[in-house]
Amino acid sequence: MDLSSPIPLQAFLTLAASLFCIGVWGLINSRNAVRVLMSIELMLNAVNINLMAFSNYIDGQLIRGQVFAIFVITVAAAEAAVGLAILLSLYRNRETVDMERFNLLRW
Repeated sequence: MDLSSPIPLQAFLTLAASLFCIGVWGLINSRNAVRVLMSIELMLNAVNINLMAFSNYIDGQLIRGQVFAIFVITVAAAEAAVGLAILLSLYRNRETVDMERFNLLRW
């Protein structure tokens, strides 16, 4: 492969789609709350790859995709911090991170 040739847009889209599908699969099939948070992070990173790829291929000189990716990274960091804080308090109360045993809001 010639190093001077750019990577096609389809390669980035395929990578992002596969990461997003892995994240959705982990979100649906996981009982562990930490795995659920990791799956959400995978999905958000797949969105970031799409934003960066489309920004590079559509408007090369403008940085709109990069700015949106920074916002997504900021929201993901806040989500991870709040999610881990909630999980820590649930673990202290229930001594488990199994999603099926979290029934604090049930009557």
